Amino acid sequence: MKILLVLTSHAQLGNTGEKTGFWLEELAAPYYTFIDSGAEVTLASPQGGQPPLDPKSNLADAQTETTHRFEADPTAMQALAQTQKLSEISVADYDAVFYPGGHGPLWDLAEDPISIALIEQAIQFGKPVAAVCHAPGVLRHVKESNGMPLVSGKSVTGFTNTEEAVVGLTEIVPFLVEDMLKENGGHYSKAGDWQVHVQVDGLLVTGQNPASSAATATALLQLLK
Repeated sequence: MKILLVLTSHAQLGNTGEKTGFWLEELAAPYYTFIDSGAEVTLASPQGGQPPLDPKSNLADAQTETTHRFEADPTAMQALAQTQKLSEISVADYDAVFYPGGHGPLWDLAEDPISIALIEQAIQFGKPVAAVCHAPGVLRHVKESNGMPLVSGKSVTGFTNTEEAVVGLTEIVPFLVEDMLKENGGHYSKAGDWQVHVQVDGLLVTGQNPASSAATATALLQLLK
């Protein structure tokens, strides 16, 4: 079983002068959910090489056993330092695709034609696609073969407007994940802020927030079984 994890290459938090990138827990928890189940994991990003880590995801209050395990794991850290270029990836080589969040994907992966095509091909090939927290934003321009938005009519979730307000970035992000999913016709649902919440609809798996990372990965594995 081969799973592709797609990370952002975007490091600038809008015009704030602050840094962003991927959220460590949203990489580490799925990574070990997959590895511990015997899957082979490949990391990719639009630019390849070392993707930017959101510095806030490395603060003490965002750390978990899994993030500590990841940072102490030379194999994992080497894979992260040498992500493959997304343009050199063939979805035919993988059984499923997983997108960790962080704010970065809202700027690059949501608009990246290579990422959009990769998701569309995965769905057409009958391969599940999962995204957690801000990463459901990568579905913004993804279409079904009939031209409808992929999320239209599907049960979905993602980072909530209230969670975005709590972190103070409502006016900074290029779009709000919750609003976009609703505007594209998704049947959006959510739990309380920072609570675990996952939606599975056909081949699409979405998770609400960092706390939902492991559960989103587990739901993807269930589809593969």
